[in-house]
Amino acid sequence: MKKPRIMFEDDGRHVLVNMYEPPMQKAEYESAVDELVGTPVEALIFNLGDGRTVHHDTAVGEVWGHNVEHWPDILFRRVGQNARALIDAGNDPLRVLCERAHATGMLLYPSLIAQQPTNYGGSSVSNFRLQNRHLEIGAAGDLDSEDLAWEGLDYKHQEVRDERFALIHETLTKYDVDGFELNLIRSPEFFYYFHPNEIDVGREIMTKWIASVYEAVKKSGPDRELCIRVPASLEACVSQGLDIQEWIRQGIVDVIIGETFTLGSLIDPLADFSEFVDAVKGSDCRFHATIHSKVDSDRLAEAPITVVRATATNYWAQGVDGILLGHWFGNWPYEASFYEKLREVPYPEVMDARDKFYHIPTSTRRYPAPHLVSGLTMQLPADLHVGEPVDLDLMISDDLPRWDAVGRVHDVLLRFRVSETTELDRLTFALNGKELPDRLLRKINQMYTMEPPRYYSWGYWFIYHLDRDHWPLQGHNTLTVTLHERDYAPKAQIHIRDVELEIKYLMGKNFHREFVDDELGPHEGA
Repeated sequence: MKKPRIMFEDDGRHVLVNMYEPPMQKAEYESAVDELVGTPVEALIFNLGDGRTVHHDTAVGEVWGHNVEHWPDILFRRVGQNARALIDAGNDPLRVLCERAHATGMLLYPSLIAQQPTNYGGSSVSNFRLQNRHLEIGAAGDLDSEDLAWEGLDYKHQEVRDERFALIHETLTKYDVDGFELNLIRSPEFFYYFHPNEIDVGREIMTKWIASVYEAVKKSGPDRELCIRVPASLEACVSQGLDIQEWIRQGIVDVIIGETFTLGSLIDPLADFSEFVDAVKGSDCRFHATIHSKVDSDRLAEAPITVVRATATNYWAQGVDGILLGHWFGNWPYEASFYEKLREVPYPEVMDARDKFYHIPTSTRRYPAPHLVSGLTMQLPADLHVGEPVDLDLMISDDLPRWDAVGRVHDVLLRFRVSETTELDRLTFALNGKELPDRLLRKINQMYTMEPPRYYSWGYWFIYHLDRDHWPLQGHNTLTVTLHERDYAPKAQIHIRDVELEIKYLMGKNFHREFVDDELGPHEGA
């Protein structure tokens, strides 16, 4: 079996059973595959429901909503209606997708969300969860009862591992799948598998269980693969009972998929996967990095192609074996821009001299204070205090001198948005230890905006059109922001809110940009 480099995640709900009016038709369900035909996607990672209940015909698990008499949510009711209608019509959803995927030459890997609290989305809870509260991590009552994290299943219990394994085994033996994914990071709040006092023992338990899952995968078909999705921090994994390096050493996982899960479904151009790339070297295990699609800034919802390029080239430059496109359903219904983004992702050499937009992830409307675990940090927002420089790391894959030598570099823009600042504050900005001169600077006053494009985020933009003497380096760069004088000190803290680096290329030496050269019209960098 061909080993896929490009995988695409479909959560099985948002653009399928959520969207279509019941009773959902077989052809509508097949769209999960059909919409990816002709793209570089080689394998579909398809979620089996929300982890507690599923959408397909199961004898060992529970179908979404089977135990609900009065639905509290009409959208969740629709999920149950569509899943049940397909099953009753003889169109078992998972079988439909397996057949359609293979008819088009695509691989299919069902995915199980391994952890989901009881009270998260109540109308999709299984009877197993409702009737076994004593199997939860917080059952002893010695942890914060208000924290949903402790409502997850405690994997020290054999009953818990058996219930999860039964669903995996049934899927492997009943359906013509090409592998299986265990999603161990549904979200940061639910990334717990053992009581905090039992992590060391838990690591041994989890390793043995993963080995049993791997054995089941290989017994069902020697070419089938076990993929496991984990947070992009070995420290975070070990701290929660997941000994990734031991799994690789024992050869009980085929693909490790890393994700900076603390950012939810936000795209992260600066994710560092180097420790995972190093961990799989010399083994039969491959490492895939996850690229999400959402920027969720005040100006952008989904990532445009320039942001996807910046992210993909940064990941390929680290030596990853493949890429998972995770939670791209925000692009649905899929149109030309979606397929344009997909087309280039596998080819760093194609993206090399094309426009890119790097940014440092920051707080957004959905994640004003992202939840972080050990090993993962966010650089922004960053508070500024007089006389205390703030250093930020920005990694880029572009070799600017190479493309400048053949006349391809058009513009390099470095942008900082500083919030809670006035026109009288004195700040300096430096790149790799070299202060950026005012002659390269354009300031934009957005202390207040009457009609923001998405939501309010105010401040001053400091935009530098960088010349050759001040270009960033290929690889890691250090940005330094220093507040020298503060005009006025309100209660709100002055802070760096956004950092962006945009690189623009020409198709050839002295080529034009767009239909009208931007030197003749409004400057794109504004």
